[in-house]
Amino acid sequence: MSSFQQARIDLGMHLRQLREAAHLSGKELAERLAWQPSKVSRLENARQTASEDDVVVWAQAVDAPPEVVDKLIAQVISLVERHDSWRQRHRSGLAAIQEDMRDLEARTQLFRVFEPGLVIGLLQTAEYARNVFAKVKRLYSAAEEIDAAIRVRMQRQEILYDGRRRFRFLMPEAALRYRLAPLNVMRGQLDRLLAVSTLPNVEFGVVPFEAPLPSAVLNGFWIYNETLVGVATRTKELMLRDPEDIAFYGRVFEEFCEIAAFDDEARAVIVRVLDDFDRQTETATD
Repeated sequence: MSSFQQARIDLGMHLRQLREAAHLSGKELAERLAWQPSKVSRLENARQTASEDDVVVWAQAVDAPPEVVDKLIAQVISLVERHDSWRQRHRSGLAAIQEDMRDLEARTQLFRVFEPGLVIGLLQTAEYARNVFAKVKRLYSAAEEIDAAIRVRMQRQEILYDGRRRFRFLMPEAALRYRLAPLNVMRGQLDRLLAVSTLPNVEFGVVPFEAPLPSAVLNGFWIYNETLVGVATRTKELMLRDPEDIAFYGRVFEEFCEIAAFDDEARAVIVRVLDDFDRQTETATD
């Protein structure tokens, strides 16, 4: 068992003890917090990572003393800042990772996302996601929860239709072309991007092949509000809170935006890729 998962188990046990000491069932606590009962179960059983907000409102609901609240927050900060291996993290379950991301997204008003290697998760179709998760499962020996992970990923996408939030998505043209799924799935995925790019609160940009790059295309990153940057490498997920790190990734994002195509120009790039996929299909059937 990884140190990350053990720390998550310890936090879940602490939360359960507080609930039981307050003589509350999981359902009763969920009602007090206006949560789904399943979230209480996921946190207590270490299938989801609690946020600082989660533990604060939990502690308030069970009338925990201030020193207990401080201890819970310290546990969460230690957990979030832990740079655990992707292999160990995925062993806790594909669906659990999606739940963690959904909770983080629920606390975010402004998203800035640069993803160089695949279609951004919030924009994926179910079948594209299935092919991606299958590869993740093989690479990291992840728990067999592909259907559950897809279900949560699709639920995450409901946030796109919340007009109070703003999304700035950026991808290189290469990410539209990488064959992470069969051609028919890729075409459906690109149709999805065409539709999402018209949402009023979504800014969708594509860096065309011919654009002069301001710097090398390395890792993808997600900037949540102005408080957190998530950077995924092959073996680690870094959660950066230092203001200088956040400002740095903000500058990188804006530099790539300057050379990206948006609106109709971005959709023209997508259509160009779709046309190429159609020609590949015709060639394969000749």
